[in-house]
Amino acid sequence: MANSARFDMQAHVRRINSQDKVATGILTAIVAFVLLILAAIIIYILVQGAGKLFDVSFLTGEPEQFRAGGGIGPELFNSFYLLFLTLLISVPISLGAAIFLAEYAPENGVTAAAKTLIETLSSLPSIVVGLFGFLFFVLMMGWGFSIISGAIALTMFNIPILVRVIQQALEDVPRSQRDAALAMGLTRWETTIHVLLPVAMPAIVTGIVLSAGRVFGEAAALIYTAGQSAPALDFTNFDFTSPSCPWNIFRPAETLAVHIWKINSEGVVPDLEAVSNGTAAVLMVCILAFNIIARLVGKALERRLTRE
Repeated sequence: MANSARFDMQAHVRRINSQDKVATGILTAIVAFVLLILAAIIIYILVQGAGKLFDVSFLTGEPEQFRAGGGIGPELFNSFYLLFLTLLISVPISLGAAIFLAEYAPENGVTAAAKTLIETLSSLPSIVVGLFGFLFFVLMMGWGFSIISGAIALTMFNIPILVRVIQQALEDVPRSQRDAALAMGLTRWETTIHVLLPVAMPAIVTGIVLSAGRVFGEAAALIYTAGQSAPALDFTNFDFTSPSCPWNIFRPAETLAVHIWKINSEGVVPDLEAVSNGTAAVLMVCILAFNIIARLVGKALERRLTRE
């Protein structure tokens, strides 16, 4: 009887181990297949555009629609400028909203509805945001196709993402740290500023940098708000009403992603394939850099805060 039970137990263990090995093998194969596809896409884009990645005249030159040899200087600057303005607007708002929802908002139907709405907005298609921005900012507000219209449109779908990331980072802080700070006589605000935010800062910074990568590569929302033209920029011009002033927020601004879409849809650039591949490679390198920076900064902050 005992031998039979022992045999059954051993058979059960072997069957479980076999199932575990099969499941592990299948999952590993799926992950490897996905990584292989991603690596193939990245390598293909970088190889196709490698000739333009280190071409200074391409990276800094003006675009030429009707002759070969054009560059992406204005588009590259516009992409970073729009990113800077978007983060400048969205980060403080998102941080305040996340702190309120995580630490101050009461648990009731209104708060639950607000969280559901934020999650819904975070998955809103960017083309819908772009059309709303076109109708409201471009037409009703009279801003036209401009940097400010594009920045606020990008802010609209960046805020829900950042709010969710920052809120989750704050909620992941152990409850014992909140209780210890409050027991020492700190107010809720002091606890948030001096205890919760430093602990959650690595995750917050990582979320901000990753959202920056998404904003940097956005095209659909900007086609209808920031426009599809890139006027020549004069960095010595500080007339903020001039279309050639780089810092003029009311001038149109074509970004890298919009530039790829535009030149392929028009088909008037003689060296279309080279310019398109080069622009895609530059865009890919920038987005990869954002992801690498997010990981490095997050780990550095985590080590520093843990050591302190």
